[in-house]
Amino acid sequence: MGLVQAVVGAVGGMLADQWKDFYTVPTGLPSTAALFAAVPQGTNAGRGSNTGGSSNIISNGSKIIVPEGYGLLLFQDGKITSFVAEPGGYEWRSDDLNSQSIFAGDGIVSPLIKQSWERFKFGGQPGSQQAAFFVSLKELPDNRFGTQSEIYWDDAFLNTQVGAVTRGSYTLKIVDPILFVKNFVPVNYLRPGKIFDFTDLDNAAASQLFNEVVGSLAPAFSLYTNDPAKGNRITKLQQDSLGFAKSLSDAVEQGYQWKSDRGLAIVKTAIVSIEYDANTRELLKTVQRADALSGARGNSNLQASVAQGIQSAGQTGGAAGLMGVGMASGMFGVGNLQQPAAPTAPAAPTADDPVAKLKKAKEMLDLGLISPGDYDALKAKVLGL
Repeated sequence: MGLVQAVVGAVGGMLADQWKDFYTVPTGLPSTAALFAAVPQGTNAGRGSNTGGSSNIISNGSKIIVPEGYGLLLFQDGKITSFVAEPGGYEWRSDDLNSQSIFAGDGIVSPLIKQSWERFKFGGQPGSQQAAFFVSLKELPDNRFGTQSEIYWDDAFLNTQVGAVTRGSYTLKIVDPILFVKNFVPVNYLRPGKIFDFTDLDNAAASQLFNEVVGSLAPAFSLYTNDPAKGNRITKLQQDSLGFAKSLSDAVEQGYQWKSDRGLAIVKTAIVSIEYDANTRELLKTVQRADALSGARGNSNLQASVAQGIQSAGQTGGAAGLMGVGMASGMFGVGNLQQPAAPTAPAAPTADDPVAKLKKAKEMLDLGLISPGDYDALKAKVLGL
């Protein structure tokens, strides 16, 4: 006994015209509203036998419209007697053998809700009057988090402890309304005119969630940056909102059992800022330099450094200085840094061999590393002219 399904799916003006009086969600709700009492629309003509009751009390013959994105919960003496997750029109009948207590639909939340229903369903005979509440099945945004001081975690990429001050926001979803109401919502919100809002600063239950999220940030950062699938990159945190949301949700579940005990899950995150401590900033600079000096880019940087050294030597030591740098560059293999080692060459002539010196100078002249004047001066010096 309970609700009789009148129409499934989209409900619009035709049904509203047919039902002059019905219950539905209040108008002007904030996007972060999670739980609130149903309100009557119209006069008192179609409110069943409840002709003078409270605003959210339904009775035999009462009609209820459940919009898309909301679930309907019916209560009697604090116990849940019915739940609806399928949008459509319903009529409450306590004496109809065809009425049902649960309409979970085929959505993602259906298995969870059906399990909870079997655990908590009302065992007695539902009375003729029920209190009607709506629960949001939409994503509930703008839940802020932030730390006043550094949090620390072990980072696989940097191979050390990392510290940072961070702030951002996350999006919640009620994945099991029955668990959410039974195990988390304070009883003072189960009355007309009250709205349970996660962003309400006066909502002590929501404040508890804020503290638990902050307490889970360090484990969440550790889960993310130590996951090889994420590349172990700390810098990806702010670019991967869904990936970090899963890490944060997993950390919250491990620490506080949001989903299994309260029917809540974090589905998205947005990290506004991460301010690393001084030691971490220095480590990141070192990592950036190492990245810049890796691969082909590293070859280019080293060649540029050698060229700068040749220029400086030419300015300060003349041809002899250039000769020394040229020999050094040959030793380090500039221009061929990533090639396999060449076969062992015959022993080079001694450093005092004038032919070897002139040959090296000619090579530098051909490469444009010294001018013809520098070459002539070096030649004259080597030959004692």
